[in-house]
Amino acid sequence: MRTRLEICSWVFALLLVGCFVTGRSAGQGIEGDRSPVDLVVGPKSQGASWIVTVNQTSDSVSLVDIVSGKVLDEQRVGEYPTGIVLHPSLERVYVTGSYSGTIHAFGVSKGKLVSEGVWKLGGQPTGLAITGDGERLMVALTDSDEVVEVGSFSGEVLRRIPVGRWPRSLALSKDGRRMVVGTSGDRGISVVDLDAGKMVHLDRFVGLNIGHMQLSSDGEHVYFPWMVYRRNAINEGNIRLGWVMASRLGRIGFGDDARREAISLDPPRQAVADPHGICLTSDDSCLVISASGTHELLVFKMAGLPFQDRGSTDHLPSELIPSPRSDRDVSEDRFYRIDVGGRPMGIRMSEDNRTVFVANYLDNSVQIVDIQQRKTVRRIELGSAPEVTEVRRGEAIFYDAQRSLDQWYSCHSCHYLGGSNSVSIDTMNDGSAYTFKTVLPLYELDQSGPWTWHGWQGDYLEAMKHSLRTTMLGPIPSDDDARAVGAFLAGLKAPPRIASVDSTVDRTPREESARRGKEIFNSSKGGCADCHIGTGMQDAKIHDLGLGASGDEYAGFNTPSMRRVSSKVLYLHDGRYDTLEEVLRGDHAPHRVHGEELSDEEIGDLVAYLRTL
Repeated sequence: MRTRLEICSWVFALLLVGCFVTGRSAGQGIEGDRSPVDLVVGPKSQGASWIVTVNQTSDSVSLVDIVSGKVLDEQRVGEYPTGIVLHPSLERVYVTGSYSGTIHAFGVSKGKLVSEGVWKLGGQPTGLAITGDGERLMVALTDSDEVVEVGSFSGEVLRRIPVGRWPRSLALSKDGRRMVVGTSGDRGISVVDLDAGKMVHLDRFVGLNIGHMQLSSDGEHVYFPWMVYRRNAINEGNIRLGWVMASRLGRIGFGDDARREAISLDPPRQAVADPHGICLTSDDSCLVISASGTHELLVFKMAGLPFQDRGSTDHLPSELIPSPRSDRDVSEDRFYRIDVGGRPMGIRMSEDNRTVFVANYLDNSVQIVDIQQRKTVRRIELGSAPEVTEVRRGEAIFYDAQRSLDQWYSCHSCHYLGGSNSVSIDTMNDGSAYTFKTVLPLYELDQSGPWTWHGWQGDYLEAMKHSLRTTMLGPIPSDDDARAVGAFLAGLKAPPRIASVDSTVDRTPREESARRGKEIFNSSKGGCADCHIGTGMQDAKIHDLGLGASGDEYAGFNTPSMRRVSSKVLYLHDGRYDTLEEVLRGDHAPHRVHGEELSDEEIGDLVAYLRTL
């Protein structure tokens, strides 16, 4: 074991190499943007000096030597990789391929990533954690609303635990007997008893887009960032008060009645947006968050942070805001911000408790940030810098909260990764106030006109400009800005529908049920195909079924796309239903629209088919 002095000497030697080191990719045939979203770091004190990054748009992982700044190896993984975890032995890493439904295991040896298995799970695996003995992986399956326990060497599925909707991140207690899961579809945190193999508690607090999780050194709390929508109309006054979208830091314990505690993250007039990654120093004295929408790291000194057990303030507590005096001692600041540019995502703290490694998505790099110097001291490129295309520029705008008033939120804040969200929101896009609408997905958006819930917008470019102006209320967008965002969304593919894979279950009954459901969908009895037609299952027409509100500016609603309909958690324009079953029995039941009344069995078959879309 090396001493702290030796570790610090290594880090400072690393910093002296220079502020910018360009690595060269060792990937064979891998070109273009890497877009890293997460990373792990091999501890120097145990003989490692490398990083492995998860590169989302190139579907790859990169092995980076920290000292030289070289990319030693790059290997392909499953489609749309999202999460990574390091085995306690420091000799293996595991990576989730979200869209391919896979886990990839790699050994790290002699400057190489050696494939040690690919395991098919289905269900859109996202975040993952590993037990202290290194024997079991816990994997959040966002699409199937469960965490699956997997043998870390065999890849065998040991059990599946329902945890609530849209699980994306998770953390294990030190003894491996409890787990907390960020279930953004249920707008909260689930607590799971792993001895019993079941969820024992759900704490709901309008937790949207819940980010990464970090266990405290004493094992008492899990820290995590998230965003909240406070159910107010999007206008200048509400935005500046912090009453629309806002960012929070939370913590929660592992008990059956655990409740989150929170701090608001947004300073007045210069808010924070899209907090995602999180890390702590080894002594819990300092906490760092990546604010991906505002291109920065947020640094907090932990002593005396004013967490509230319910509710929160509208803005960052005033006692944490640094004094504007030029002669102040900056070392005493309890909170400060470090601009890193791009889109910082996953972050890891070095053993020296001052160096943070950042996976920067839009910068295609690993950044090394000294939180005491408050600046990026090195940058390691993950590949040759590609040309910035119109699509990539549109992607940058989509994720940029500085396009909104006082940078409170980005397009992504509501349309998570271009998809939906778990709240209904009141924008001025429908011409009226306090007529809340669910968030429509934006996949291949150019093909789904007319646009908006009421379908009043028929010009794609104008639809982009109007949303950037009236929803974001930030700088006036140019035509080039609108075209760039439009190009990005036109090429944005929906996640594939991936059924859970379980070889012990006979899937024939489910497949037969879906086949019968498809017949009902296309028959006069179901009447669904009268409006939901074509590849997007929408007819580009406005229908008035008497479901609107008195305050609506427009009559009728644009037929929404049915792609990935079962992944939603709110249904119809106002989110009045939580499940497809409720839709088919309620105000949008077939016999109330174009079809006939269905039996319980027929509704079950129709739902089985809708889950395949």
